[in-house]
Amino acid sequence: MNKYETQITDDLLQLTDILPPALKSRLENNPELPDLLEVVMDLGRIPEARFAKGFVNLGEEFVSRDDLEYVVKRISSFGKDNRSGIERTLHRISALRNRAGKVVGLTCRAGRAVYGTIKIIRDLVDSGKSILFLGKPGVGKTTMLREVARVLADEFEKRVIIVDTSNEIAGDGDIPHPGIGKARRMQVTSPEFQHAVMIEAVENHMPEVIVVDEIGTLDDAYASRTIAERGVQLVATAHGNTLDNLIKNPTLSDLVGGVQAVTLSDEEARNRGTQKTVLERKAPPTFDILVEIKDRETLHIHADVAQTIDLMLRGSAPAPEIRTRNARGEAEIIQPSNLEEVKDSLEKKSLIRREPPFPFYKRLRIFPYGVSRNRLQAAIDALGVNAAIVRKVEEADLLLVLKVQGRRITAQMEEFARTHKQVAMIKSNTNKQIESFLSGFFHQEEAKNQKGEEPNGQKTNRAVFDLRRR
Repeated sequence: MNKYETQITDDLLQLTDILPPALKSRLENNPELPDLLEVVMDLGRIPEARFAKGFVNLGEEFVSRDDLEYVVKRISSFGKDNRSGIERTLHRISALRNRAGKVVGLTCRAGRAVYGTIKIIRDLVDSGKSILFLGKPGVGKTTMLREVARVLADEFEKRVIIVDTSNEIAGDGDIPHPGIGKARRMQVTSPEFQHAVMIEAVENHMPEVIVVDEIGTLDDAYASRTIAERGVQLVATAHGNTLDNLIKNPTLSDLVGGVQAVTLSDEEARNRGTQKTVLERKAPPTFDILVEIKDRETLHIHADVAQTIDLMLRGSAPAPEIRTRNARGEAEIIQPSNLEEVKDSLEKKSLIRREPPFPFYKRLRIFPYGVSRNRLQAAIDALGVNAAIVRKVEEADLLLVLKVQGRRITAQMEEFARTHKQVAMIKSNTNKQIESFLSGFFHQEEAKNQKGEEPNGQKTNRAVFDLRRR
């Protein structure tokens, strides 16, 4: 199959086979069968077949307990989440229970592997960045996620691990559906353990990509951030319609960096043209890219989540890029993002400063020891200082040490302090403390520069090593 060709594998006959004979016959004779979404069977009601454009009744007789039992006997056991399936298919059967725990309703949802659907976002998948898909239930999030996993494993030849809660992505049974290609699947016994399996996947199986469906709890959000900080590409879905919804969701807002109230200095408030207390992004987003799935043919794409949220919090919501699949099945951009235009407009109004406030002749390279890299990077971005974080101590101009780590200084770092380079210490690992240090440090260096002294000078701070001798 050509990598740009769309092909659907739905195994619909295996779904109709579990239905009572009368329902099976009526459904298989329906010309809309290929577009089936789900079959709903509720005790004492007429069964329904639901399609993308409506529903039809499957006869005139009410669903009986025998009808429900007929289906239950032909599927695997229900898990704690009241979900089951048909082995080696993507169909999902969910149960409604009464207070005594007996099944009084079934939702038999048709699962499909749709090959070729991600050509509309192939460039995003190829970027190596973490991607979050948003969309209402039934819009195709899991279908697209499954195809992303297959393409990354088969065509990009990456080590892909699917954390498969309720066997939603790779189907029921121990042998995964071929729709995931060479990707490997870790099953989750119950949704509350999803975050633990996510961490286990990273620690035990060395993946390059983790794929997760339905991130929905604080634990899931924390595990997602942990995975992203370890350099693993994360591709996941969450319920929600827009990025704005996600920011306001207290459980999931951390996926896009979170929001906090910040009190600005008088000077900064004047520069921004705002009041002193403003909302700002709390941390770098876990996901670099966010895709809102509006329908099976239309996507709204935020290709730079960090900048988009920063602008939204300053009162200017950039329009997303809108992509669609045209009549020939080709991806087409019908509205480009105006992110850069919005940013430039704010810069012209001095709400976002284009140039760093401290014009050093070279970039200050910082090695954090015990200090959060994410918080340090967020502080550098917020202040606009000319600094960068390095991963090797020998590449640094400045060693930034957390006070509680001062007694654990290595010989390599002690040698660093004896050279012409600088060592500084902060008391706590908070955004406020890190920003306060950077602001003070760069103001001091700028004062040296104005006096004609060389910035990023020769003086070494020995306080860290004095602490080791106490």
